[in-house]
This record gives sequence, C-alpha cells and structure tokens, in this order.
Amino acid sequence: VEDQRARWERKRSRTAKELLETEHRYLEQLDLVLTYFVTILKAKGTLKPAVLETVFGPLESLYLTSHDLSLHLEKGNLGAGLENFCQSLDLYGHYAENLEQANKTLKEQVRKNKSFRRFKKLQETRPQFQGRQLEDLLPLPLQRLHQYKHFFRDLLENTSPDTAEYQKLAKTVKSVCEVSHWVQDIFDKKENSLQLLRVQKLLKGQKTQVLTPGRWYIQEGWLLVVPSKGEELKRRMFFLFSDILIAAKPCHPLNLLNSNKLCCQAVYPLHQCSVDKVFGHTWSQGGLISLSFPHKTLLLMSSNQQEINDWYRSLTAAVR
Repeated sequence: VEDQRARWERKRSRTAKELLETEHRYLEQLDLVLTYFVTILKAKGTLKPAVLETVFGPLESLYLTSHDLSLHLEKGNLGAGLENFCQSLDLYGHYAENLEQANKTLKEQVRKNKSFRRFKKLQETRPQFQGRQLEDLLPLPLQRLHQYKHFFRDLLENTSPDTAEYQKLAKTVKSVCEVSHWVQDIFDKKENSLQLLRVQKLLKGQKTQVLTPGRWYIQEGWLLVVPSKGEELKRRMFFLFSDILIAAKPCHPLNLLNSNKLCCQAVYPLHQCSVDKVFGHTWSQGGLISLSFPHKTLLLMSSNQQEINDWYRSLTAAVR
C-alpha cells in the first residue's frame, strides 16, 4: 500500500508540474492577443466595440480564469483552484459557439478595414509572435480544453479515493468532459452542414432538397446497381444520410453548365427499408447488398470487400 501511494504521489507530482508549466505557456499566448490586440484596439477604436466583442469573444474572462488556476497551482492548492475553474467552464462552450463568426468577422475586417489590416500585419511581425498570425492564436482555448481533460484525468487516477481532493477532481473531470462534448457537438454540426451543402451543390438543380434540418451526412461512393432483369450493371453514385439514400449519375459531358455535376436518379426514404447482405460474408471478392422498400428492391454490388462491408454497416446503422 505504501509503495502504491508513493507511486501515485510521484505520478501526481509530475502531472501537476506539467499542468502548471503548460498553463504558464497558455497564459503567455493569451496575453499576446490581449496585450497586442484587444487592449490597443480598445484604446485606438480601430474596431467598433460590437466587432471587437465578436472577434475575441470571452477571451479576457478565459485569461482571468486560467490566471486564477495557475496561482492556486503555484501554491499547491489544487482543490480551491478547481472550484473556481469549474464555475467558469461554460465560457469555453460559449467561445466555441462564437468561433466561426469570429473568424468570419476577422476576415471581413481584414478585407474591408484598411487601418485594421495594417495594424494586424504590424503586430504579427513582432518577435513575440514567432511568425504566428492572430488566426493561429484564436483556437488556443479549445485546444487547451482538450489538454485539461487529459491532465485532470491523470491527476484523478493518481489521487487516493479517500481524500477530499479526489471528489473535487472527479467533479472537474465530469464538467470538463461535458463541456468537451458540447464543443465537439458544435464542430460536428458545422462539419455536417458543410457536407450537406457540398452534396447540394454537386446535384444538378434544386429539385432534390439535401439541406434539411436534423439530417446527418453519413457516407458516399460509387456502387453498381444490379437490375432485376438481365440488363447490364449500372454504376451510380450513392449519398447516404440519416434518413434518405440518394442515387445519382454523372450529367452529360457536353452539358456546358452541369458537366461536372450529378443528376439525381432516385431518393429512397430509409424509415421503411430493410437491409440484407446477399453475399460477401466471407473474405471473397466483393459482395452484394439488398435494400427492400415497400414498392422496390434495390441490389447494390461492389467488387471491393471492405467497401461493401462499410456500406452494409452504415446502411444498417442508418435504418436502425
């Protein structure tokens, strides 16, 4: 037991030391943005207060939270530091929600506001920035949130469960994980919107509505459609979403406007679909999937075993 406690203590000391060192580096980087951008821009009035708030969000509050945590860590008073830290964790979620708009507004100001463009360029050439731009520094709080999760988990694993500090660490890990999920959800929704928009632009015309609230993109790829009668196989591009499967084929190459687009052939709703693997259960060459709808059966084939397995898994999950 004594040996185990000694090991825990050594690991815990190492983690606490690394947490403090990285916290100092993080604070230095935040300080660069606050000192050379936020404070001076406020004084000069180069950006309107509303624009300044949009670009930098709750960065000052995040700095103060981290500064407070570092002071407690320096004194070895982790428990008290964690209490204050947990109360401010929502700031990271709000920062993530604002980040896309922040980057958009920043680009807009660089393009339209000549005095801000000159000021930004001048500040970024300072040696303290080491060649980094403001755009490189703005995502730092979210990168730090990811690091916190690992540091606090490590500390929890190497803290004796019968201490008061263990309870505070457990609560902190839970809170950090919840905010991390919130942040990840924001990024997943953004990525999904971009995928839906990309597919919408790939399809000729606006007849097929891909951009629908609540719809999630899953995967896409070329598959062979096996006709019911003895016709030849048809190669089609399939887009799988959480509620529908779209089949499309390339537009005519001589169509000047749409030669690089796809024509939608069919949209299959998944709520009344059943999926079966006809063959491809063994590591043979490829396989065949059967999709049964109320008024149609679709046979999809691929000569690639891995590909047909991926589609089978994705289709089964989407239907379920």
